[in-house]
Order: sequence, then C-alpha cells, then structure tokens
Amino acid sequence: MSTQDELKKAAAAAAIEFTMSRVCKSSIIGIGTGSTANFFIDLLAECHHNFLGTVASSHISEDRLRTNGIKVLDPNDISELRVYVDGADEINSDLELIKGGGGALTREKIICAMAQEFLCIADNSKCVKSLGKFPLPVEVIPIARNKVARELIRLGANPKWRREFITDNGNEIIDAHGLWPIESPKALEAEINQISGVVTNGIFAKNSPNTVLISSPNQITTHVRQENISKLLL
Repeated sequence: MSTQDELKKAAAAAAIEFTMSRVCKSSIIGIGTGSTANFFIDLLAECHHNFLGTVASSHISEDRLRTNGIKVLDPNDISELRVYVDGADEINSDLELIKGGGGALTREKIICAMAQEFLCIADNSKCVKSLGKFPLPVEVIPIARNKVARELIRLGANPKWRREFITDNGNEIIDAHGLWPIESPKALEAEINQISGVVTNGIFAKNSPNTVLISSPNQITTHVRQENISKLLL
C-alpha cells in the first residue's frame, strides 16, 4: 500500500510532465506552498533549464526553490505566469478547493490569478463530497481579529485563532471550524471576503483550478473543470 508521501510524490511527478508540456525557455512558473508543492519543487530542479524562473506563494517555497538552484522572481516584475502549481486541503467534485492550511492563502490567490492555467495536485485523501470539514482559514488584519470572529460566528462557524502564527504579509489567521457542509462555496467565499478586516479566505471557488491531478494507489486521474471543456467545444 502506498504511503501518503508516496502518493504526493506521484502527483508531483505527474505535475512535472504536465507543466513541462506547457512551458518554454521564456516561461515563468508559479509555485504554491505545502508538502505536495515541496515534492514538486524538488523534482522541478531536474528540469530548471526548460523555463526562465519561478514566482512563489511563500518565503518557505522561495527558500526551497533557491536551495534547489531554481531562479525566483518578484511577482511585481512580471505580468503573467504560464502555469501555477499548488496543492489543496480539500477538493470537491466541482474542483472547488479549501486551501491555506500552511497560511499562504493570500499569496496563493494572488499568484493563481496571475496564471494562464492553475494546476492543482493532491493525493486522494483530499477529495470530499462537500467542503468544510477542514477548518476554513481566514487571513485577517490583526486589529480586526475579534470583529471578524464575531461575524464568522454569525455565519455558523466556530472560529479559532491560530495563535503565534503570522503570515508572510504580517497578518493573522482565524480557522473557521464547523462550516461543513459548505453548500455554495462561491457565495460563502464572497460573503466572508466582504467582512471588514478580512484579507481573504481559503475557499478557491472563484479561481478554481483548470486541471486537478489526483494520485491514488497505482494510478493518477486527471479532472478538468467543466467550463474548460465547454470552451474547447465552442
């Protein structure tokens, strides 16, 4: 039986093949944060000559990229990424995600929005029928923490302050427990983002991945966002 790390590495290896089929010498690749993204970074070192450089969603990923000899660029110095590769904490059948377990959700959303294509990679333990069993991360400006927590309670959540954790942006994280099942991820994503003091939350429904690679024992399955298929048929 495959271990979870073996499944993550298998997903990362499939993502390397997918990514290399889309880039050229002048391409820039967006890199996410987390254990699956780390496997991708380590494998990416073997083919760094096939692209120009990377943009990362966290200082941790930047450091790992540089350690592997991969060029890291400032997002403000580029206008577009060819592809953004990242993991997820939960994935539903509509390819909507919860992300942010590592606290990099804001930068992940920014870099994701810069990319022509968003590739999500994960092992099959991340697949769920409904989002919300994984506590939803919400990045907040520090002076608004208690205010935002009260608003999350109003939405039915049990908010927990992620103590002694500061994001790369100098903000704090509230993990919203008890929201399962999230019936309308897009609506909840928008509603939470409208709360004063919220920087963003970890629902990726507005900018969901174009493609998801899921690793299971003995196989990798590819899932494509339905609207992408529709566009190809037009």
